[in-house]
Amino acid sequence: MSRTYQPKKKKRANTHGFLRRKKTKTGRQVLQARRRKGRAKLAV
Repeated sequence: MSRTYQPKKKKRANTHGFLRRKKTKTGRQVLQARRRKGRAKLAV
């Protein structure tokens, strides 16, 4: 039986990456909020 989390770098980047966030309006809001908060890392 396989465990739930099978990490893949490409999938992670495609789903949660910076470029993916940039694409959508809400994604840009996420980046904006994280910048406001002063996050060291904005996206994966």
